Amino acid sequence: MSKVVKFGGSSLASAEQFRKVGNIIRADKERRYVVPSAPGKRFPKDTKVTDMLYSCYALAEEGKNFAGGLKEIRERYGEIISGLKLDLSLDEEFKTIEQNFKAKAGSNYAASRGEYLNGIIMANYLGFEFIDAAQVIFFDEHGDFDGEKTNEVLSAKLEGCECAVIPGFYGSLPDGTIKTFSRGGSDVTGSIVAKAAKADVYENWTDVSGFMIADPRIIDSPERIEVITYKELRELSYMGASVLHEDAIFPVRQEGIPINIRNTNAPEDEGTWIVGSTCQKSRYVITGIAGKKGFCSINIEKDMMNAEIGFGRKVLQAFEDQGISFEHVPSGIDTMTVFVHQDEFMHKEQQVVAGIHRLAKPDTIEIESDIALIAVVGRGMKSMRGTAGRIFAALAHNHINVKMIDQGSSEQNIIIGVSDQDFEVAIRAIYEIFVLTKL
Repeated sequence: MSKVVKFGGSSLASAEQFRKVGNIIRADKERRYVVPSAPGKRFPKDTKVTDMLYSCYALAEEGKNFAGGLKEIRERYGEIISGLKLDLSLDEEFKTIEQNFKAKAGSNYAASRGEYLNGIIMANYLGFEFIDAAQVIFFDEHGDFDGEKTNEVLSAKLEGCECAVIPGFYGSLPDGTIKTFSRGGSDVTGSIVAKAAKADVYENWTDVSGFMIADPRIIDSPERIEVITYKELRELSYMGASVLHEDAIFPVRQEGIPINIRNTNAPEDEGTWIVGSTCQKSRYVITGIAGKKGFCSINIEKDMMNAEIGFGRKVLQAFEDQGISFEHVPSGIDTMTVFVHQDEFMHKEQQVVAGIHRLAKPDTIEIESDIALIAVVGRGMKSMRGTAGRIFAALAHNHINVKMIDQGSSEQNIIIGVSDQDFEVAIRAIYEIFVLTKL
């Protein structure tokens, strides 16, 4: 068996954190391939190394003196190296970085050096082989990730490599230029490496013990999600839950490789397992609750609307013409409501309204703002009767008016619309009735 382990910036922010990571990797011989991020914050007001690199390169690009900024970055890595008592010097690496900054090698190059340097330190600390991601992860000439070439080259490289460190976040373009993924790119690299290595598990180590059923900023010490499917994860992330980026899930989902979210500071915790499908039942009817504020609804009424072919298309055409995407479109016999992000809509509302009048000729149009959408997600909902009734009962008990309800055909999610001001109270009410009272 083999495991790919990815460690986030907070897990590698200092020598002390490095030692924790080293203990975790050495505790399991199956943890053969390591994907490190750049050093994160050591304390709340600290600066991430990636941000330091961006700032330093911005000075270089403007032709200003960036020596001070580069010295600070060198010192951050020096603290880690001396704290681990390693016989390692990064002097030559920093000379190269300085030259490339002066040559204006690009912000992608600058940002990638955080992971690159941390990868060198990690490989030296563990006694693993160092593989520069630029040599095994590729983008095409348009800047899009080249999955086929990457998998072919990386698989061949890992076949002849027992244990290795591959820095996260970056790869290279056909001409050799460094190209980074979006923020969170180390998660993507970990997934790509797991696929290429045909790993049994992709462990993603961070500073929390997995995903919580609800936002801990709203619910005090919410329960942990033990097992979640990709479908459930997609629903929760769509509604704003802080979870892995879709790009970080796709490669392992293709291969059926499970993801285990773990806590570097509490390695004994089981964390959360993300799987394609499972026969394991959730501890609760719901798997998670997530939501976002700041929506508005545009309610369109027209007699005999249901008999008019193309009415919905005409209405949505008015939004498309203004470059506005919709979130939900619940409808009745003579009504159709479109939910959109308020900040996108408010500056173009009159153009959209005029477009709807011109294209669909409705009887009335009413707009309501400051609406929050909440997703209640769970594979257990499918086999449990009365889930929607329990949600309504919980909200009614807390004097919350429901403005919209929309249930997907998969029966794994229910979307509820409430006023922005009722958002937190609504989430607490739903959490209480499904988790605290276990109904």
